[in-house]
Amino acid sequence: MQARNTAETYGAVGKALHWATALLILTLVPLGLVAVEWPYDTSEALATKAWLFSLHKTLGVAVFFLALGRIGWALSQPRPAPLHPERRLETALAEGVHTLLYVSLVAVPASGWIHHAAVTGFAPIWWPFGQTLPFVPQSNAVADAAGSVHALFTKLLIATLALHVAGALKHHLVDRDATLRRMLPGTRLAVPAPARARRRHAFATAAGAIALYAAAGAGAVALIPENGERATAHAQAASLAAAADAPAAWRVEDGELTFTVAQMGSPVTGRFEGWSAAIAFDEAPDETGAHGEVEVIVPISGMTVGAVTEQARGPDFFHAEAHPTARYAGRIERAEDGSGYVARGVLALAGAEVPVDLPFALDLDGGVAAAEGRVVVDRRAFGMGETYPDEATVGFSVTIDVSLQATRIGAGADGV
Repeated sequence: MQARNTAETYGAVGKALHWATALLILTLVPLGLVAVEWPYDTSEALATKAWLFSLHKTLGVAVFFLALGRIGWALSQPRPAPLHPERRLETALAEGVHTLLYVSLVAVPASGWIHHAAVTGFAPIWWPFGQTLPFVPQSNAVADAAGSVHALFTKLLIATLALHVAGALKHHLVDRDATLRRMLPGTRLAVPAPARARRRHAFATAAGAIALYAAAGAGAVALIPENGERATAHAQAASLAAAADAPAAWRVEDGELTFTVAQMGSPVTGRFEGWSAAIAFDEAPDETGAHGEVEVIVPISGMTVGAVTEQARGPDFFHAEAHPTARYAGRIERAEDGSGYVARGVLALAGAEVPVDLPFALDLDGGVAAAEGRVVVDRRAFGMGETYPDEATVGFSVTIDVSLQATRIGAGADGV
């Protein structure tokens, strides 16, 4: 069989790309639905859920590159002419559905990949690349947007695929023509119209399909609800600021609070957003040796950790319903070796209060400060993950990283 297309039929390469794509899509759609619905109430169930998501993501990346290759090949080839060129409306609809399928095959896996890269969390991709993407920031906002777009684009793909299959079956069972058969090996047909007739409105059709996806994506992002609890956290920060009675107060301008835990042997990173901090700090210690105080309020609703966010917020771990906020409060002292500072305080989390010392490096430049700290805690000290008594699924050690930039504002402290 010839490799290239002709005006009569598709070549071997085009057919192979078509059926490979069809096989992957018909695998990925149910696989994704099963992975979403799979329970995670035991360590074994969670391990299976992670495996299902990893397989889904890995095959999704394969579809992305296969789709790019298929589009490139299609652009370089003539396309067989329609068998019924006199049916102009039917032909135009078929062209539109075909173009929507091409756009779907790129947009759906791309949006899912962006979501994964924005959180670098649960269920890694098995390719030796792709855990992060160069232009995708680590951001819950980006992840939320990409997740919403991916869900909507998947629905568009399913609808378009259904139309494509319905059209093929109509040609095969009702019209009894060779539209479907010429995608199979060993079929050559007479051409009722010049192949170039099919390309007359190709650019308009492609532009329409892309515009539809752009509008749908914008709508999905616009419908993401505002997190009212984050606004409440900012209000709490303002209250903390007013209550702080320190001669040198600092306002956090930017910052990041993350945690990393081993999941089935691989590190998974979660993030908190909407947290607020009231900081009072002086380079000169007071009579007790303290350099100041810090209080941090963290809304658990602002925590995400990939596809297991809801489980992490549940009773087995953060128990957000019963304990909607975490709080860390402590005094700031000079590290014993003089290399930096340490906040010595208590972390109230998931109904437990545990002493935690957070060492951090501080870079002061006039009225601007940059701090970075790290501490390792044991999840069992907070009663987390009691149904996971070993580290086969979820590790005991949790690494908490904090980085922030702050400016001196004088009396009172502010948080963002």
